[in-house]
Amino acid sequence: MKLLLVVNPISGGIDKEAFLKNAITICEKYGINYHIFKTSGKADQQKLTDIINTFKPTKVASVGGDGTTLFTCTALLHSNIPMGIIPLGSANGMAEELFVNPKPEEALKDIIMSEVIGHLDMVQVNDNNFSIHIGDVGLNAQIVKGYDKDVNRGITTYAKYFIKELNSIKTFDIKIEANGETINEPGIMLGICNSRKYGTGVPLNANGNPMDGMFEIVLVKKMDVNILAKAGLSIFSDSFIDNENALVISTTEAKITFNQERTLQLDGEIVGAFSTLDIKIIKGAVKFITHSNNPYLKR
Repeated sequence: MKLLLVVNPISGGIDKEAFLKNAITICEKYGINYHIFKTSGKADQQKLTDIINTFKPTKVASVGGDGTTLFTCTALLHSNIPMGIIPLGSANGMAEELFVNPKPEEALKDIIMSEVIGHLDMVQVNDNNFSIHIGDVGLNAQIVKGYDKDVNRGITTYAKYFIKELNSIKTFDIKIEANGETINEPGIMLGICNSRKYGTGVPLNANGNPMDGMFEIVLVKKMDVNILAKAGLSIFSDSFIDNENALVISTTEAKITFNQERTLQLDGEIVGAFSTLDIKIIKGAVKFITHSNNPYLKR
């Protein structure tokens, strides 16, 4: 077996060297041919593509957080090379969504041993932007700006910026064209979901399944800041987005139009401002190494 480890050295501010030392020991013990690729922020996509073409790995392990997972998936798009996740980032939301072992060494062993392969969907936005997790326009995109600058992480920090933005957010006009219908509704946020929860653990889409060939558009019409403040962090349960104040549409493609350019974030990264979003699902875009206890395989 030939194993390629794609490592983001700085994701989550976590030192990866101790894990890599253990990974090398495991590979050498069991005769696994390995190669380690570390991102540098300079032409990483092309460099990774070149290594995949020359090393020709049997399996690929993404070592980092959600951003590293998306980066690795994009490089493997439409290939027959399966990949797994080693959760070592500040946000490991997709790893949790996909029922990856939270212990990095155990996750590595699962990747090496497992022959159970799922077919992971990707969402394509405006031709050259991709998501495997959750993207949005509006409330959360604004929260991300503040959250990313904070030295602290986790649900408490997210809640701080959430309440701050919710006090100042204004509704904006949203036009959704999907499933042969056109919907015009004002809202405070539009979610583009291939899964259920953000990396912080905040749920947005109860219907999410990253292996069903569909994605969900979640239009959040309003939230009551007073109720949220009184409820505290307990509000971040599966009932966080209630049916009365949100519209959920399952589809394979959609066109979203805003009355002006709006900031878009995909999988925790701000990708730009757009007035129109053309969205489609890429069904089974990446082969994902998992296990037979993954409930998504049984739906």
